[in-house]
Amino acid sequence: MSSTPRIASAVLLTTGVGADLCILLVQRSPALRFFGGYWAFPGGAMDAVDRACGEHATLSCALRELLEETALGHSLLGVPLKEARAWLADCTPDRPSPGWREGLASVAASGRYHYVCRITTPEHVPIRFATDFVQLHCERAEDFELDAAELVAGRYLTPAAAVAGWRRGDLAIAPPTLLLLEQLAAHGVPAFRTVAAQAAATFDRGEFHPIRFSPGVFTAPVPTPTLPPATTTNCYFVGEREFFVIDPAAVDTVHRERLIRRIDELQADGATLRGILLTHHHPDHTGSASLLSRHFDVPLHAHALTHAHLRDETYVRGRALDDGATLPLGVAPDGSPDWHIDVLHTPGHARDHLCFIESRYRAAIVGDMLSTVSTIVIDPPEGHMATYLASLERLLSIPLSTLYPAHGPSYRDGHALIRQYLEHRRVRERRIVDALGDTPRTLDALLADAYGDVAPAVHGAAVRSLLAGLQKLAEEGRAAERGGGWIRIAQT
Repeated sequence: MSSTPRIASAVLLTTGVGADLCILLVQRSPALRFFGGYWAFPGGAMDAVDRACGEHATLSCALRELLEETALGHSLLGVPLKEARAWLADCTPDRPSPGWREGLASVAASGRYHYVCRITTPEHVPIRFATDFVQLHCERAEDFELDAAELVAGRYLTPAAAVAGWRRGDLAIAPPTLLLLEQLAAHGVPAFRTVAAQAAATFDRGEFHPIRFSPGVFTAPVPTPTLPPATTTNCYFVGEREFFVIDPAAVDTVHRERLIRRIDELQADGATLRGILLTHHHPDHTGSASLLSRHFDVPLHAHALTHAHLRDETYVRGRALDDGATLPLGVAPDGSPDWHIDVLHTPGHARDHLCFIESRYRAAIVGDMLSTVSTIVIDPPEGHMATYLASLERLLSIPLSTLYPAHGPSYRDGHALIRQYLEHRRVRERRIVDALGDTPRTLDALLADAYGDVAPAVHGAAVRSLLAGLQKLAEEGRAAERGGGWIRIAQT
């Protein structure tokens, strides 16, 4: 699933000094596929004219995007906005205009331009960028004009105020932006640039990126033997001073050691691991569960059926979780008391399936109830379509914010994704009904009509979901199995 990352630049546009230092944040349009709806730094992908600028390619990309998205940056070039735009308009893909080339050289030599670091989107994410973060410093906070096609809001904030807004749940900040804001707030200028470069180097060496879309939820994707098109399972760290690890799925030594190092780092900083949680028993979710329980001497909590399925029973046995259980997290990131995890029993994909919802921000760790890279396989007899749909309806009926699946990136509007899944299942059911007739048809024959849009590589999984759909229709008296095939039952 990994794609080659596109080169991009993002601008930390700062004003002021010391405690008065502010930085420009812009909110990306919800319609954008990459960090849609999130607050981030202005920026975008490098194009041909930037590459033609040679040693100033990164700066060209940064300044061009800043001008195009916010109408800022011309003061750094020392000219009015109209002239800066004219310089850009005179560029051709293979030849920057003289004014643009000279302006870049002037900014590069001014002491107001600093390279910070490069962060490359992790391999499991479908849309990837290798983003060069740069700092540009202005004397004062200038008025901006947003490109309405890409941005919906903007504001100057101190780094500390931005981080505090995120911790309150008021600002949805893109993870790499959040990391750099935290480093700015903690270390100031110029020290944060060294800290940022050191952090980026650890990501290049294979350590987990700080993927945090909600306060108190850290995503750690690990390769697993899961069903395509997914290649990884998301392990989640939920909590702050007290935390649980959910679905530690790593099956190889390298990624198990990465999980252990991450837990060691958190505990060295004063956090306490309270236990391991499992959404269900499938092997692509449980790979390191017993190992981590033993290694850190912490309980493994799961549904009773999950405990019964685990082959390696050398773990510290915890609670048998069921619907309505709660697990304490202490104090929330914004200081709210009684932070905890609510447990929901959501069978349908698996009889023992659980979802975990943290109480302060309503982030939902949903395991295999939904995915953002594919649909969910319902495999009878363990999988049951009507039960699965009822579980989705239940998730739709409770307050949720960001939805965290086991496979694929998180989804900011959890209810919207659930509605998409329910509609997809309704459409699929109509296609199954349309494929049935008075003459019995085999599963393979029905698959060609009802799942004709599915790639051959996943036909094995699709035929199991087809069977689950047919069984649901049979339970409703709308289909029946006859003579080695399936027929439609007319409704009276």
